Parts: sequence; C-alpha cells; structure tokens
Amino acid sequence: MSQGVRTRPEGPGSSSRPLSEAYDTALLDLDGVVYAGGNAIAHAADSLAVAREGGMRLAYVTNNALRTPDVVAGHLTELGIPTEAEDVITSAQAVARLISEQVPAGARVLVIGGEGLRVALRERGLTPVESADDDPAAVVQGYGGPDLAWGRFAEASYAVARGVPWFASNTDLTIPSGRGIAPGNGAAVEVVRIATGAEPQVAGKPLPPMHRETILRTGAERPLVVGDRLDTDIEGAFNGGVDSLLVLTGVTDGAQLLAAPPRHRPTYVDADLRGLLTGQPDVTREGDGFRCGGWTATAGADALELVGEGEALDGLRALCAAAWTAAGDGSCELDGAKALARLGL
Repeated sequence: MSQGVRTRPEGPGSSSRPLSEAYDTALLDLDGVVYAGGNAIAHAADSLAVAREGGMRLAYVTNNALRTPDVVAGHLTELGIPTEAEDVITSAQAVARLISEQVPAGARVLVIGGEGLRVALRERGLTPVESADDDPAAVVQGYGGPDLAWGRFAEASYAVARGVPWFASNTDLTIPSGRGIAPGNGAAVEVVRIATGAEPQVAGKPLPPMHRETILRTGAERPLVVGDRLDTDIEGAFNGGVDSLLVLTGVTDGAQLLAAPPRHRPTYVDADLRGLLTGQPDVTREGDGFRCGGWTATAGADALELVGEGEALDGLRALCAAAWTAAGDGSCELDGAKALARLGL
C-alpha cells in the first residue's frame, strides 16, 4: 500500500492524498465504470484526463473477450478518452497465455467466441480452429456477442466430451447493455458444463491469471483496481492483494455493498470516476458506531441505524463500517433498507 494511504479493516479506507497521486496505475473496468451501453458515463472522460495529466497510468481491464484491444482503444478514443491498444487488457489475452503454457507451440485451439479470442491466440503463437474435428489441443470459450450461433456450444461440447482441455475467458453470468442486463459468457459456459459435466479452467476476473496478465502488461507497482462489480473487480483486487475503488455507476447497489463478505469489500467507495481525483474521508469509531462526515452508523439488533446529515456517500461509508464490523468474516444480514432510504440510495 502506498505511503499516505491507510485502510481500516472494519470499513472503507481513507486517503489524505488524491487516489490518482497515491497509486501509479488505475486498472479500470469498462462496462459500468467508463461507459454503459457504448456511451461514456458522466464525468468519466474529464476525470480520466485529469488523472492522466497528473501522471497516473490508465489501463482498461475487461472480462469481455469479444473485442480486440485495437477495437476497444478506438471506441474509447471516440468517446473522448485517448487510448492505445497496449492500454487495454482483456480476458482473451489472459486465457490465451494460460492455454499457451499448457499446449505445444502452434497448437490448434477450438474457438467458441469472437475475434478478440482469435487475435489473442495468434499473439501467443496458437492456431484458432472452428471444428471439434480439427484435432484441437484445447477448447476456449469467450463472449461471442448476442448473435453467437447455438451450434457453437454443441461444437465445444463434442470436443470437451472427448477429453480436450476446456478453457473459459471468464464466467460472468451477466453483461450490461444499453437495454439492461443480458446473459454473459458465464451463462454460455453453463450450457457446455451441463452438456458435458466438465469444468473449465477460467482466466478472467476475479481469478489470478487475469491479475497476472494485467501486471505483466502494465508493469504497475502501486495499482488501484477500479470497478463496479463486487464479484469480479473487487474480488479480483482482493485475490491480487491490491487496493480497489468501487464506483456506483454500474451494477452494485447500496444493499449489496453492505452485505459484502470480506473478499467483496472495496478499499474505497465513490459515486463515479471523480473519486480518483480526491482523497477519501476518515471513517472513525464513535462509541458503538462509526462516523463519517456528518453521519454515524450503528448495528442494531435487527437493522442498521443511521443518524446525522451530510453527504450521502459519507453515510454509506459509515454504514459499510457498521455492517462489515457486525458481519466479521461473513455477510451482514441486518436490514439496511431504512438507513439507505435516508441517503436516497
């Protein structure tokens, strides 16, 4: 952890310095953090520009294996966030490295997914193929978009049932879209799992292969993971032993955050990417409760209680401290609905 940054095991951490100064590299998730439905999230482009100008390296880390780094970089640039392909790390790259360490150089790999997987496999010297009858040394499955044909799952099942090693870029069950939440690669993986009874090796967040790929490609020494999902971004940071910032522009809501077990508890919580440009306030013990800003939160017999006034985020931070302390190594089961309603969350 960097100098000037400290965390409290019972609640969100604090920082006397802007996070963009306390950490050398931001490892940013994309969907729900930088953009949603293809459009930039409010304050994202401006906040990232200021962080970059101040010396923070920006790396975009996505479990979506469909698009190549070139395509992702182009999209970000169009949104007003200048990006090079080398700034983008995908689960396709992580799973391709994982496969390359277990099969001979130049081996054939059956691809169930999109162009991102094929480009990543070629980068590692492997040969993408389309059929279980092409004698593949491995099967790799990644998100292939909403139009991926059902027959591709059958092709994967034929090969896996023959004993061909099976790999998955990631197992996110859902993916955000402009129209709502859609099935993700994890849902597609379940189809092949049901058909074969097999288990894939998985590379993407929150598992170590993705964190390793990110560190290898960025050279980050003091990374900060920035994400919107507790079970991928935040858990991935936990598994990698690095700090994390949860932004509330994606899928995680206040109730889910309060109920988070230790592996899903972020170091910091903020509304959006403007949180990179500021310090983070103290959350301090006060009697039987926790205080942040003008709010004090306590754990009652059946519910979390909140008194005071001030910034809603400070109230949420205080509630996190009370909830996580009450839960210990488990998940908080106390009712936080009334307290969250006071904050408009």
